[in-house]
Amino acid sequence: MSEGDTPEGRRHGAGQDAGHAVPQAAGGSVAAFPPRRQPAPAPEARPQPAAAVVSFDRHELREIFNVYGRRVAEGEWRDYAIDFRPDKAVFSIYRRASEVPLYRVEKDPSLARRQGAYAVVAATGLILKRGPDLARVLQALDKRPKLVVV
Repeated sequence: MSEGDTPEGRRHGAGQDAGHAVPQAAGGSVAAFPPRRQPAPAPEARPQPAAAVVSFDRHELREIFNVYGRRVAEGEWRDYAIDFRPDKAVFSIYRRASEVPLYRVEKDPSLARRQGAYAVVAATGLILKRGPDLARVLQALDKRPKLVVV
């Protein structure tokens, strides 16, 4: 092997383009991609804080799951979904997984001072109950005892 046939000779020999080594192919050459350039950050750009997300706390979830568990034990409800958005948290209740939710328990802190942060919404969009106390709002989902005449 001669000096031009060594890997160093190939790297530094003919076929260089703008300071980048370009490997020689049989019958032609392969052009190297230009190096990536990072965009310069704007001088006044500051990292944005993560958007606050509304969620249910442990005590609220316990109250919701108490009602949900009773209705699952009765065989009426089978599935649920929890959605945390920047403006509200939603607990959706399903009869089957492929349907629209039967009920939605919503927590919207922006309504806390006016109407109450909690609401139970039916599948049609009708607000069944709204208020500041979750336990009282969830009473709209509890079955009322029925009078049976014997």
